[in-house]
Amino acid sequence: MSDYIITCCSTADMPGEFFKENNIPIIHFHYTMEGKEYEDDLGKSMPFDLFYNKIKEGAVSTTSQPNAEQYMEVWEPLLKEGRDVLHISLSGGISGAYNSACIAADMLREKYPENKLYVVDSLAASSGYGLLVTLGMEKKKEGLPIEECDKWIEENKLTIHHWFFSTDLTSYYRGGRISATSAAFGTILKICPLLNVSHEGKLIPRDKYRGKKKVSEEMVKRMEQYALDRYGYSGRCYISHSSCYEDAKLVAEMIEEKFPKLNGKVMINNIGTVIGSHTGPGTVALYFAGVKRTE
Repeated sequence: MSDYIITCCSTADMPGEFFKENNIPIIHFHYTMEGKEYEDDLGKSMPFDLFYNKIKEGAVSTTSQPNAEQYMEVWEPLLKEGRDVLHISLSGGISGAYNSACIAADMLREKYPENKLYVVDSLAASSGYGLLVTLGMEKKKEGLPIEECDKWIEENKLTIHHWFFSTDLTSYYRGGRISATSAAFGTILKICPLLNVSHEGKLIPRDKYRGKKKVSEEMVKRMEQYALDRYGYSGRCYISHSSCYEDAKLVAEMIEEKFPKLNGKVMINNIGTVIGSHTGPGTVALYFAGVKRTE
């Protein structure tokens, strides 16, 4: 097996055990709440339930991305050991983290010209980003050298679909995505927007539905439409949620019923504190591999 390490950011929203078992170093984002800065450390500094309860009570969380020095702190020890590095970044369509990673990589390539250091813009977020990291790790374990693994990820990253809805529009209003009037009427009428991540890695509103049962059904229909082999889909399926596990579980049960050939049970993860700072509570997101995203 090629001697290289895959790294990613904390915003891949995967369980800590995943990173530990696969020996994946992570670069942490940060967030500030109630005047204190926290590391996006998979719920260690602040448990997810507490984080989302604070937002429900009116607290505001602002986020910050890693700078070039933080990437270098993680990568340089690996390069000194003679290891090569393949970094998979949070989507450049929603964060400048990819640009910071590229700056760090350029600096380290000059310092360690014998090493290989690749940086991939995942064009993905949360556990959709985590799904791409999972697939990259699988290719590494199959024995793909770093060049071929990098190429495979680049060629397949747009096959990862992200569909998500929210039953709480407060954070969308606070973040300037919708007006106060839309948020108020949406809440009264129980309107749930259905969004996805575009081929440019940006969050795009697609439709609106009344009630979470209806929007859940419509989200599952998107998987029926776009999943590889449709109902014969045999890949992995991940779901992430922000303090609404029962809603996520309902979607998982619908998926498992319609797609009996899944690679294992649907994995349900928490939306982390950085992504959750923008979604707020009440968001459920669905991720799977499908036809390439083209819009």
